[in-house]
Formats: sequence, structure tokens, C-alpha cells
Amino acid sequence: MTDPTRKEPSGLEADPSPTPDLWAQSAPEKIAKDTPSVAGKAPGWERDVLEKLVFATLSEQRSARRWRVFTRMAWLVFLVAVAWVLLARDVATPSKSTPHTAVVDIKGEIASGAEASAEFVVAAMRSAFEDSGSQAVVLLINSPGGSPVQAGIINDEILRLKAKYNKPVYAVVEETCASAAYYIAAGADQIFVDKASIVGSIGVLMDGFGFTGTMEKLGVERRLLTAGENKGFLDPFSPMSEKQRTYAQAMLDQIHQQFIHVVQKGRGDRLKTTSDTFSGLFWTGQQAVEMGLADHLGNLDYVAREVVKAEDIIDYTRRDNVAERLVKKFGAAMGETAVRALGASLPAVR
Repeated sequence: MTDPTRKEPSGLEADPSPTPDLWAQSAPEKIAKDTPSVAGKAPGWERDVLEKLVFATLSEQRSARRWRVFTRMAWLVFLVAVAWVLLARDVATPSKSTPHTAVVDIKGEIASGAEASAEFVVAAMRSAFEDSGSQAVVLLINSPGGSPVQAGIINDEILRLKAKYNKPVYAVVEETCASAAYYIAAGADQIFVDKASIVGSIGVLMDGFGFTGTMEKLGVERRLLTAGENKGFLDPFSPMSEKQRTYAQAMLDQIHQQFIHVVQKGRGDRLKTTSDTFSGLFWTGQQAVEMGLADHLGNLDYVAREVVKAEDIIDYTRRDNVAERLVKKFGAAMGETAVRALGASLPAVR
């Protein structure tokens, strides 16, 4: 018998059985309980994840900000260095109105790219000669020598400038004036030395090492491939043939004769030639005066005061200063970075 008070459940009616309150818990907590992969995590793990995300974002922002600051500072340093170079050159420009003795330093190795290169020395000499106030040009030399090519360029320019401006050129030797340095000094009207200076070494050399025996003892084979019979000439790991040795000696002898000619032309009748004069030996300043390789004993102040009669000394020497080196290095680094960013590589000669 059916109870009239009983109500049959409809398919659309809600299940009266008790259900968990889904809104009583947060979504992450519900996921943590229902999902096996996160069920074992400690309470509050989602907060840790959010904190890590926030810290990572802040770290990236700080890194980007630091990089922007660094880039701006680098450009600022670059611009300041450029301005410094330009201003330094303007300030260092000698006066053209006051009579003075012009000085150009030739110190250290005479080589391309060095401060005693033909590029720097010739530029300084031209400025010194062009200045209407300069009464004479003094080459202040302290060099063991270097490239005969660089020395030859400087010597030729000395002769040209002397003829063009009709101003005397004096070479003043400090400690050393040897080899290519004397090649340059020979172009001066007079050479002044200290009695203990080292002068001479009129000769040419080509040095190197041979490692052929060492390579064999170590069991190392030199694999040098060339196109051309003498392309590997002077390779230290390959034996030198007698033909190559003769060729190298002939080349050195020719350059030596060029050197001798420059000295004879520059010193003229003052030179007392002996069998040792062009042998590559060097002498003290006192001996050099006796041999006619130098003219008098005296330093820069003596020459300016007693010979030129202009005690004011102005230095025209061109130097690669700190700012210029900074600019060159910074520019080279920027260029290399740009090339690499484009996926290319800088060419290199080996």
C-alpha cells in the first residue's frame, strides 16, 4: 500500500544526500586533495610557487635595468674619452709666435704601430718644421733600433723637410742610438751624445730558431703543405736549405749596403772609416765623437742654449695617450661585438 504522504523523487530534483562543501576550500587545496601528483605537497606550496615567480620576474627586471645603466655609462665614458683627446690636442698645440727649440722624441723600438713609428715621428717633425717660431728641430733619441723601413722613411723625411724649410736638425742621444736609430740620426746636421752613450751597431740581422732536432726527439712530425718551393722559407720546424740561406744572406747584405750609404751620405768627410765601422759594433759616445759617428758631447739643454740659442723648449712628440688607447680598444670591442651579433667572424691572418 502506498503512503500518500510520501513524495517520489523526481529525476530533476537534487540528491538530498549530504555533499562536501566545494566553496569551503580553495581551488588549489581541492586540487591538492584530488590530484595524486600534488597530494603529497606541503600546505602553502602554491604560495611558494607564486613567490618564486615574482622573485624571478623582479630579478630579470633588475638585470635588464643594470644592463641599460652599464650601456649608457659605457657610451658616456666613450664620449668623454673622445672629448678628452680632442681637447688635449687643442691645448697642447704649441705657440707659433715665440722663438723656441722644437723637440721630437724617438724612444723605444722603431716599428710600425709603436710611438717611434714613422707615422708618429714624421707627423711630429712636420708640425715642428711648419711652426714659424721653431728655430731648429731636435731629435731626442734613446732607442736600440728596429725596422730599417721605418727608419728609412723618417730619414728621407728629415732630408725633405730640411730642404723645404731651411731649418737645422740636431740629433741628441741619451742612453742609446743604435742600428735603425743611428740610421735616423745620420740625417741630422749634427749629432750630440753623452760620453757614456751607446752609439753605432751599423748592421742588419735576421734572427730565429730551428726546432728540427727537437721535433724528431719528441717524435713529432711537422706537416707543412705549401704551394711554391720557398713558401715555407724560414719555418722554424723545417730544415733550411743552403740555397735559402744564401738568399737570406744576400738580402741582408743589400739592406746593409743601403744603411752604409745613408751613413756615408749623412756624415760625409767627418766619418773616419775603419774595418769595424760598418761591422755591427757599437761604441761609447766619446769613442763615437773620435770616429766621426758623432760631432760633440752635449744634452738637450746644451743644444737649445748654446747651439740653437733658443732656451724655450717645446715638445712636438706625438704620443698614443691613455684616452686614445681607450677609444681604440672600445671601438674595436664594439665592432667585434657587432660582427659576432650578425653571425659573422672577423678575418684573421695566420
